[in-house]
Amino acid sequence: MRKKILLLGSGELGKEFVIACQRLGQYVIAVDSYPGAPAMQVAHENEVINMLDGNELDRIVEKHQPDFIVPEIEAIRTERFYNYESDGYHVVPSAKAANYTMNRKAIRDLAADDLGLRTAPFRYAKSVEDLENGVAYCGYPCVVKPLMSSSGKGQSVIKSEEDIEHAWNYAVEGSRGDLQEVIVEGFIDFDYEITLLTVTQHNGKTLFCPPIGHRQERGDYQESWQPMPMDPVRLQEAEEMADKVTKALGGAGIWGVEFFITKDATYFSELSPRPHDTGMVTLAKTQNLNEFELHARAILGIPIPEIILLKNGASAVVLAKDESPSDPVFVGVQKY
Repeated sequence: MRKKILLLGSGELGKEFVIACQRLGQYVIAVDSYPGAPAMQVAHENEVINMLDGNELDRIVEKHQPDFIVPEIEAIRTERFYNYESDGYHVVPSAKAANYTMNRKAIRDLAADDLGLRTAPFRYAKSVEDLENGVAYCGYPCVVKPLMSSSGKGQSVIKSEEDIEHAWNYAVEGSRGDLQEVIVEGFIDFDYEITLLTVTQHNGKTLFCPPIGHRQERGDYQESWQPMPMDPVRLQEAEEMADKVTKALGGAGIWGVEFFITKDATYFSELSPRPHDTGMVTLAKTQNLNEFELHARAILGIPIPEIILLKNGASAVVLAKDESPSDPVFVGVQKY
């Protein structure tokens, strides 16, 4: 049966999700804060609104009456999602997941305190003085991140006392909204990082994709590859932790769960309740269903076969630093 999907956030990942939904015969309304966003180019309808304005969100939900509300980004007034669930709308994967995962304090407290997952040592700070105390607890070097940010914004490494004030200011500048609080984490001397794409289903078991290795710079994704060769014991630890945290947050869909791996242990880092940038490698046909197809099937309750690794693959991002002030130049071809 054809369903109506309201996609909140219409970037490149959202575009691939829309394509996956189109192939399953679904109807998608793509929403973002600017016209011509990538997912809008392939959706049935589009809306341009400020997604941080709760009243604007209410308006388009009421207008379109979607079967599913699917967040693709974090810069959304996610508190409204609880109201939508109470009104009978299906938020993907759940209102709790969308709210917890946009706040590093909420997800870290859930993972470390409530679920007992192994993480880096950490402290929270609301001032430079708090940060100094947190650094003293975590030791040098340590990593400072805003509680609410994405794509590496506001993240820095503190290597000495001289770095503390700058790290605080940089984190506050990179924070989303007016929240002036940061998390400071002890640095883990990890061997490598992985993303474990985890698929939760309405009426099926939790599934795991072959692990994806990835490299970041300043918190920004640079490249990823699948599979990441790793110790089976470490992989089992990652799967057990991913299963716990996704069950606690609830709902069906794909999750990008990130881990630091050392020779002796697996450390939970963070997660996103949606297709993950490192999972773009699955578009290279490394497995029988890519991450966007898995997300669409899980949301719609369509049976998912065993996830099979078909071949090795890798992907890398090309980061555009600036917009071009001029139109593209066509050489040797006729422009229509």
